[in-house]
Amino acid sequence: MFNKIIKLGQKKFNKSDQHHQDNNNPSTNNVVRSSRTAPTTASSVSNGESQTTASSPSQTPNHPMFTTTPTLEVLPLLKDVSSSDRPLLFMKKAHMCSCHCDFSDTLIMPREKEIKRQTLLELVDFLHSSSGKVNETMQSELIRMVSANIFRCLPPAHHENTGAPPEGNDPEEEEPYLEPWWPHLQLVYELLLRYVVSSEIEPKTAKKFINHTFVSRLLDLFDSEDPREREYLKTVLHRIYGKFIFHRPFIRCSIYNVFYKFLYETERCIGVGELLEILGSVINGFTVPMREEHRLYLVKAILPLHKSKSISIYHQQLSYCVTQFVEKDYKLADSVIRGLLKFWPLTNCQKEVLFLGELEEVLDATEPSEFQQCVVPLFTQIGKCLNSAHFQVAERALFLWNNEHIVGLIAQNKDVIFPIIFEALERNMKGHWNQAVHGLSENVRRMFLEMDTDLFEENYKCLPMMTICFLTTPDSYFFNEDTDFDLDL
Repeated sequence: MFNKIIKLGQKKFNKSDQHHQDNNNPSTNNVVRSSRTAPTTASSVSNGESQTTASSPSQTPNHPMFTTTPTLEVLPLLKDVSSSDRPLLFMKKAHMCSCHCDFSDTLIMPREKEIKRQTLLELVDFLHSSSGKVNETMQSELIRMVSANIFRCLPPAHHENTGAPPEGNDPEEEEPYLEPWWPHLQLVYELLLRYVVSSEIEPKTAKKFINHTFVSRLLDLFDSEDPREREYLKTVLHRIYGKFIFHRPFIRCSIYNVFYKFLYETERCIGVGELLEILGSVINGFTVPMREEHRLYLVKAILPLHKSKSISIYHQQLSYCVTQFVEKDYKLADSVIRGLLKFWPLTNCQKEVLFLGELEEVLDATEPSEFQQCVVPLFTQIGKCLNSAHFQVAERALFLWNNEHIVGLIAQNKDVIFPIIFEALERNMKGHWNQAVHGLSENVRRMFLEMDTDLFEENYKCLPMMTICFLTTPDSYFFNEDTDFDLDL
């Protein structure tokens, strides 16, 4: 009995010892570390050999060839086999394309790279053709292959590689990082896009594979520095939003979460422009009256994007989204204008020019009732812009008077706006260094005079002691600091 116990103990020890050795063996434990998104699918290639470890939201077909590591080999064409053998061959080809090729050197694996490229092209054509019937099992292996290729650790940002501070780099001047294995990656994205838009694919079946986890990981890829990949991601996500109605609330919430993460954690603006572009199309489809949920996200997630230093990268898309909200529900104009004033830049003149351009678009969609609620703080800020020493800021503010709708709003509230703006115009007439700003200020001043002469003269009399140039038609009157005139207060 004692000998049996000893033998049993030795067996247990040997088993655990073997397990301990396996855990310490670097060849059986490939751990991928990255400061970026950690994928659940990792692929590694070494010494010209492809090796893949992939996980998928779907179950693997119970077939011996799907339990082994895929190898790249030449297979018969799908069109050359019978319809009964086609599903199995399709899955075998998809499984084979799950492996990665080493693109660090063009001389490594040239044959395998071409085999995979041709196979992906064939799968894309198969989905695009009318005969491309894809059952649930085939869809499972297809999405497994797509996941194995696109979900990966992204390379660190440029400043993370060089050690340079992120605030010292201009994202617009940095050269974008291009994925070396894009020839394969592009075909995988094209395959995913064809799958999503295919009329043969039922959303009820596809939702088993295009689930919340898949969409969430897709959003993580918007952090890719390759603009070609982000463009494909934008198209795919937009198509998913349009086809899978049950995913729409989740996608909207996830996009807003990306904005929160950008604003309060990473400050990395990669992909924000593409997400805003998707959101602009989504906002365009909102029903009226707008739900409180959408109003809340406007105030909490979209308007705060104006405070970023990198706003120039995505401002065009951001401005479109904000304008879409106002056009959908005019009652949001006051909240939007006050939000712009809240995040108005103090020292960044180029950013201030962007704000003035966006403000014009918002005011162009603003109703008089909403305009009256914010007229005082709005034109107080515009008055500061008129006197800006940066001529582009002053010039852009004066261009607001070229918009007929805005001039109409000003005319309806001239009693409030004249006292605020009049002094700023006179300061420009007195001593602004730029002649273009001087001329534009003169035009706006004349416009005020033609709009209401009595109100103009009343505000003129209330001006403080300063050099005044009062232009009339056709005579001109000039006053200097020593001129005495009566102030009827």
